[in-house]
Amino acid sequence: MQDYEKSVWFLGTWGRFQRRVFVLLCLMAVPCGYNLLSIIFLLATPPHHCHVPAHWNISQDWIQASIPVQVTGKPERSGCSRYQLDRVQNLSWGGSGPEAVLSTLPQEDCKDGWIYSNEHYQSTIATEFDLVCGDSWKQPFTSVVYFLGGLCGCFISGQLSDRFGRKPVVFGATVVLSVFSCAVASAPSWPVFLGLYFVMGMGQIACYIIVFVLGSEILLGSSRVLFSTLFLPCVSVLSVSLLPVTAYLVRDWRHLSLIMAVPGLACIPLWWQVPESPRWLASRGRWAEAELLLRSAALENGVKPPHSIFHSAGVEEEASKKSLSFLDLLRTSNIRYISLILWVVWFSLSLSTIGLSFNMSNLYGSPHLNYFLATVVEIPAYITSWLLASRFSRRLSFMGFTLLGALALHLILVTPSDLPAITLSLVLLGKYGITVGIAMSYMHTGELSPTVIRNTAMSSCATFSRLGCSVSPYLMQLAAFNEFLPWIVVGSLSLLSVLLYVFLPDTFRKPLPDTIEEMGRIQRLRWPWTSSSSPKDGKSIMNEAIGPEILCTTHL
Repeated sequence: MQDYEKSVWFLGTWGRFQRRVFVLLCLMAVPCGYNLLSIIFLLATPPHHCHVPAHWNISQDWIQASIPVQVTGKPERSGCSRYQLDRVQNLSWGGSGPEAVLSTLPQEDCKDGWIYSNEHYQSTIATEFDLVCGDSWKQPFTSVVYFLGGLCGCFISGQLSDRFGRKPVVFGATVVLSVFSCAVASAPSWPVFLGLYFVMGMGQIACYIIVFVLGSEILLGSSRVLFSTLFLPCVSVLSVSLLPVTAYLVRDWRHLSLIMAVPGLACIPLWWQVPESPRWLASRGRWAEAELLLRSAALENGVKPPHSIFHSAGVEEEASKKSLSFLDLLRTSNIRYISLILWVVWFSLSLSTIGLSFNMSNLYGSPHLNYFLATVVEIPAYITSWLLASRFSRRLSFMGFTLLGALALHLILVTPSDLPAITLSLVLLGKYGITVGIAMSYMHTGELSPTVIRNTAMSSCATFSRLGCSVSPYLMQLAAFNEFLPWIVVGSLSLLSVLLYVFLPDTFRKPLPDTIEEMGRIQRLRWPWTSSSSPKDGKSIMNEAIGPEILCTTHL
């Protein structure tokens, strides 16, 4: 297994087989991206105010006046209270106009329901099930349940994929995503919707992670870099950007849920075209199946395979059959430190980027346009990550651009509130920098993880990523204490990721490890005045101190 890439190099990097796999896997990522942030539009809360029934026999002017005006920042009508209608009715019958002073009247809750604005949404979960005012806690909780579903899906799918194969699990996750997207559309109540949406979240992130791993293991060299850092993320971004367009055209949440199932159902026939990972087959000791698949790929590429592709199959077959689990990510000190750092980094970056997406609705302008811009800005970010991946260190690329994003978000603190365009530009710059960091961390994590446990490692990171996503809906609640607090938290977490990344080993232009022993070593923090290498015995210390003996010199 140590020389796997050398053994299969006869296939080349960009033959017909690789091009076919490249396109198919990009198509498999469409349903994952399309459903990623569906909660933003399904759970949107338009402006609303208390409903005044017709039997009160109050004119429209008095109905408008019966809603208190709150002056917190800019004046706006209250969404959760109204003046007592019997008092308002007495005043209206008394002959005075609605300009009468009503601020002294007692207020009451919205006992007769709410009237919702139809400017951006015709129907959402929040409007249909009245998840406002006293039940407003159900909105972030719904987001948490969705992301917790993704957390469970990552944890389960990673181990299933390492044990039963990449292909069956990725198609199983796609089917789950599509079927439960249809089921969500028929939910008769909020609790039923919650349960169905949890399962839908399980399938959403699982399919993307496994597609990423499958492409990283089948493709080699420059085609792997092109796939994992540019095309797969860009296809996902384009899929995500289609959602606000769809939500703008289809403003009923039930119809939108049905449409979200279409991409996944369209991918099911690809089962007969997408191959299993030959690298995974070899790591499981299934040499005959791996060799058959590679010979078929060689025939498709028009190249002649060697007589025996895997020379060491008989020696390592028994060792390859050993199953590894999540606990093996913590077994040795090296993989334990790497895993812990990656978990914190993925948690921080996911909380930051999803928190930015949720907070876009609080910025000036149309929520559809803001969300579209926050999505489209990821395309130049992924192009940047592709250029960096082919020329520069993974670690330095991540640190530089994540730091750029963190600084841009901190600059929002000193931006005047009457310049919303500058605030939006800084948010987009912050999203750009953090997205470059996320793309580099995806690639770096896949290159750090050995084949025998790669999908478990990637899925464990995605599990902590979903944990960060679960916390992100509550990030907007911090604005109640200080309007800049969400941006401070996002920027600070990005800075924390930069500091932790210093300790990770680099993988630039190094082959993928196949076993835990082949992983890169964790970096030690050294001061400038200390030695760059740690001698292991007295003899090495003496050799370093004395230095090599000069036997002769030349003019050159």
